[in-house]
Amino acid sequence: MRMFVAVQPPAEAVEHLDEFLSPRREAAAFRWSDPEQWHLTLAFSESVPERGLDELGERLAQVAARRPAFDLRVAGGGAFPDPDRARVLFARLAVDDDAASALEALASGCRAAMSGAGARVDGQRFRPHLTLGRLGRPDNVTSWVRLLDAYDGPAWHVDELALVASHLGEGRRRRPRHEVVETYALA
Repeated sequence: MRMFVAVQPPAEAVEHLDEFLSPRREAAAFRWSDPEQWHLTLAFSESVPERGLDELGERLAQVAARRPAFDLRVAGGGAFPDPDRARVLFARLAVDDDAASALEALASGCRAAMSGAGARVDGQRFRPHLTLGRLGRPDNVTSWVRLLDAYDGPAWHVDELALVASHLGEGRRRRPRHEVVETYALA
């Protein structure tokens, strides 16, 4: 199964960012992500073995129980690999030192949990963000990054992790459909 572990922003935070982007979406050739699927990926695997799901759940519950809740908010923007030749436009997460440490520890723990349950984990460096849109070919998105740099969203309290199954091609416009399999409360 294709799965990831994520922090999901609450509806209020999603609606706030969505309202900011709505009047501007028509001005770009992005394949915009559905707001209801915005999330902060902590760990990702293209192939989680079904036989390892129970163990993965137990390991994620342990990771969550060891980490305290913290606050986050969306503020600013960026692009991968960079604004001059972007393929992905994203919203940044504003984090203080405590939240940055908490996110790093959560991501590391979630990746270890997936690996320990027999899944091959994506090894890319953890960079906290919400993917907003993708481009079919690299382009300069500096103006979009500047626009997002003016955005400052509401804070929210992160108190749980979600294990999410990603079903390719089953969502709107043949995009992935995300299904929360289980949630785990932070300490």
